[in-house]
Amino acid sequence: MHGKKRNVESSIDYLLKKFPSVVLLGARQVGKSTLMQRLFPEHHHYDMERDVDFLRIMNDPELFFEDALPPFIIDEAQRAQTLFNAIKVNIDRNRQDYGRFLLTGSSSPDLLQSITESLAGRCALVNVNGFCFNEPYEKPKSSFYSKLGQPLEAFMGIKPCLELKELMELCLYGSYPEPFLRRSDRIYGNQWMASYIKSYVERDIQALFPMLNLDAFKRFFKMVSFANGEIINYANFARSLDVSQPTIKKYFEILEGTFIWRSIPSFAGNLKKRTIKMPKGYIRDTGLVNFFLNIHTTDDLFSHPLFGRIWESFISEQIIRALQEDLKVFQYYHYRSSNQAEIDLILEGEFGLIPIEIKSGKTTDKRRLRVLEDFVHEFKCPYGIVINQGDDVFKLSHRLIQIPARFL
Repeated sequence: MHGKKRNVESSIDYLLKKFPSVVLLGARQVGKSTLMQRLFPEHHHYDMERDVDFLRIMNDPELFFEDALPPFIIDEAQRAQTLFNAIKVNIDRNRQDYGRFLLTGSSSPDLLQSITESLAGRCALVNVNGFCFNEPYEKPKSSFYSKLGQPLEAFMGIKPCLELKELMELCLYGSYPEPFLRRSDRIYGNQWMASYIKSYVERDIQALFPMLNLDAFKRFFKMVSFANGEIINYANFARSLDVSQPTIKKYFEILEGTFIWRSIPSFAGNLKKRTIKMPKGYIRDTGLVNFFLNIHTTDDLFSHPLFGRIWESFISEQIIRALQEDLKVFQYYHYRSSNQAEIDLILEGEFGLIPIEIKSGKTTDKRRLRVLEDFVHEFKCPYGIVINQGDDVFKLSHRLIQIPARFL
């Protein structure tokens, strides 16, 4: 077990004091079980993928919860959808008894529906992801996220969180804890990724969707790594795989529902301008992308023709993760007009509407930021942010600021 301190710990602790149950959602192998074992070593821990635990609970769930002593940790709860009704009955006997159930779930698009139907108002949902920027290096979380919504000058005091070398390591190897922490062993890392993909497709997906064409889905999974960060054209995918567009949409829904893919909807705040309405998206872990693209070193990464898109998805995902783990209520979008004017990431929440342009170079020519400037002016945003590989935080104009990625 890696046992690293995770940013989300304080949010979990907070929610356990406010709700009878808390559900941790995330892909396999991001560290959910390890996190629970480290935080709550004395709690009763049940893994629904172990036959002995599954049978013990599911023989008569209501009776089990009556006789056993809470709090309970139940891993991989998606394996037992009927479990949620029994949890609901137990919770309703005393709604003020908080922190009784801590569940984890992965690889099940139906899991959220079960939670919504049975545990609405009785549970809190927490996204648990792979490593955020600071976690594998055991460094403090950046103050960048708490500054959002404050005056532009507030960013001038933030400190770098990582060295650029550390940042590029995380982009290269990805954020799954096990392969990242054993990154010096390239053979192991490649074997881990191959095994993960095989297990994901041939165990999780086959079990969840037994009628799915696994060969077509495998080819689709690899194909999306080449489309990372691009506008998703379902027709192009359908033609390449010789399947229907509804099938391609279903494939994307499966990837997203199992926490592998993140879809970024189009921003539609201005109906006067013609914008591209299609979403864009990316595989949430760059280690998986790099494995598919045969990128094995930082030199490979820097020289790859898709590096700009990989970098953009890496930074976008890290920002979204950090805000989610702080329990921020916000939405995220991309923007592209019909004449190809583009903004990589737009955040909208209690901090206002903030457009973010993500660049892979060390410097950014202000002439290339006209779209960002115009967006800030048109939508009366507090400011726009440019994230790159530069060295310092500084204003690019009265309402634009450069924040190097290592300060995030």
